Amino acid sequence: MNTVQFRRVALLVLFVGFSGMARAQDLSSFEKRVSTKVLANGLTVIVCERPEAPVFSFFTHVNVGADREVPGITGLAHMFEHMAFKGTDKIGTTDFAAEKVALEKVEQAYAAYDLERRRDVGRDEKRVAELEKGWKDAIADADKYVVKNEFGEIVEREGGAGLNAFTSSDETAYHYSFPSNRLELWAYLESERFLHPVMREFYRERDVVFEERRMRSDSSPTGRLIEQFLGSAFIAHPYRRPVVGWASDLQAFSATDAANFYNQNYVPANMVVAIVGDVKASEVLPLVEEYFGRLPAGNKPEPLRTIEPPQNAEREVTLREATQPWFIEGYHKPDARDADEAVYDSIQDLMSNGRVSRLYRALVRDKKIAAFAGGFNDFPGPKYPNLFVFFAVPAPGHTPDEIGQAVRAEIERLKNQDISDEELKMITTRAKADLIRQLASNEGLAQQLASMQALFGDWRELFKQVANLDKVTKADIRRVANKTFVASNRTVGKIESTQLAGRSTQEATQ
Repeated sequence: MNTVQFRRVALLVLFVGFSGMARAQDLSSFEKRVSTKVLANGLTVIVCERPEAPVFSFFTHVNVGADREVPGITGLAHMFEHMAFKGTDKIGTTDFAAEKVALEKVEQAYAAYDLERRRDVGRDEKRVAELEKGWKDAIADADKYVVKNEFGEIVEREGGAGLNAFTSSDETAYHYSFPSNRLELWAYLESERFLHPVMREFYRERDVVFEERRMRSDSSPTGRLIEQFLGSAFIAHPYRRPVVGWASDLQAFSATDAANFYNQNYVPANMVVAIVGDVKASEVLPLVEEYFGRLPAGNKPEPLRTIEPPQNAEREVTLREATQPWFIEGYHKPDARDADEAVYDSIQDLMSNGRVSRLYRALVRDKKIAAFAGGFNDFPGPKYPNLFVFFAVPAPGHTPDEIGQAVRAEIERLKNQDISDEELKMITTRAKADLIRQLASNEGLAQQLASMQALFGDWRELFKQVANLDKVTKADIRRVANKTFVASNRTVGKIESTQLAGRSTQEATQ
C-alpha cells in the first residue's frame, strides 16, 4: 500500500481480530495489545503484540520527504534513503578510520570540481577536467575500504525478509521483517544506521538515482505528464517538485549536502518506530530504550512556512507525443486532518473502487471510451493541502477531451443528485473488507500505526476514522463535491497522441 492509499485506513478496525478473522473489538481491547512510549530523546515507539507466528515486522517512519528540500537539493530525501542501506562505521567497511579520511578527501575534491564546472564566467575547461579526474581518483581510493551490501547481507543471513524503503513527497520509511529471536539484532542494526550513517559510494549511488529519474520521468510520457501536472497544480508548495529530484540537482548535490539534510531532519523527535508481531512490549521497550536511546536528541523541524495560495483559474498542461493518450485532472482540497477527510474518502470509493465504481461503469463499461478510469484522494501526499485526482486511459480511437467531458458529467451528477442508499452502504461495506485485507499482515499494521501516529499524533485515530466514515451522509457528499469540484479549482493534464490526430511527431513539435 503506497503513501497516498494509506489514507484509506478509514476502515473498520473495530471488526478485525489480529488473527485475521472478523470479530468484535473495541478500543480498550485493542489498547491491551498496543504499547506506546516516547523516549527521552523524543523518538516514539509503538509495540503491537500479535503472537500468531514467531516473526515480527517493523516500520520506521521519518516525518520528512521532498517537502523539506529546497532548490538545489531536490531529490536529496530520496538519496539519503539509498544511503541508509550503505552501512555504518562498523558495517560495510574494512577500515573505517582510513575510509573516513578518504571520504573527506572525496568531498574536498568534489567541492573544488563542482565549483569550477558551475562557474558561469571564466570557466577553465582544462581545469575542470583536471579537478574531475582528481575527484574520481579520490573516489577510487575510498572504494578500497568498502564491503559492498554488507548491511543487507546481514539482514538476509539472519532470516530477514522484505528489506526495503520508500520516500514520498512528505515521508520516508524503512521496513523489513525478522524472526522473533532476532529482536535485539534488529534494534542494533536499525539504530546503528541512523546513529552512524556513512555517505559511502555516494556519487555512484547518485548516478543510480539519476538513472531512475531518466527511466521514470524523462523517458516516460506519463512520468513527464505527472511532473508537469504537479508543477502546474502547485505554484508555491513543495508538492510541486518531483520526489526523485530535478536532473541538474542530481548532478550537483554532494555527500556533505546529504549529511546536512540528515542532521536537520533525522532527529528522534521526527521519527516513529512501530513493531508488530510475536513480541512482548516488556521485552521490546527496554531494547528500544537501550539502542535507539543512543540517538542524540535534536530540535524537531519547524512547520513549513509556505502555504499553497488558492487557485482562482483553471490550469492545463498538454503533451503531444506519439504515444498512448492519457488524462488526469485534480482539484485542491484540505489535508488529511480536515473534518471532511472521510467525505473525500467516501467519494474516492464511490467513484473509483473497482468495477462497480461510477467512473468504471460510465467510461469503461457503458461508453467504452476508456480502458481504465479511476481517482484517488490525497495526491501527492496527506500531510498538507493536496489534490483529489481523477484519471483515465482513453480506449483506442478516443481522446483525452472525450474523457474529460465524461468525467465531468459524473462529477456534475455527484454534485446535483444524492447517491443511493445502496451506494452509501456499499462504501462502508467495502471499507471493512479492505481493512481485513490490508491489516492481515504485520507489515501493513506496522505501517498504519506508525503513519497515523506521525500524521495525527495518536495511532488511535484509526478508530476515529471509522466513526467519521460511518457519519458521512448523502448531503455531505453533495456539499463537498460542490465546494471542491469547480472549474476555477481544476488543473488538467493530457497526453494527446500525435498518431491518433493523424500527425507526425515532427509536425507536433514544430
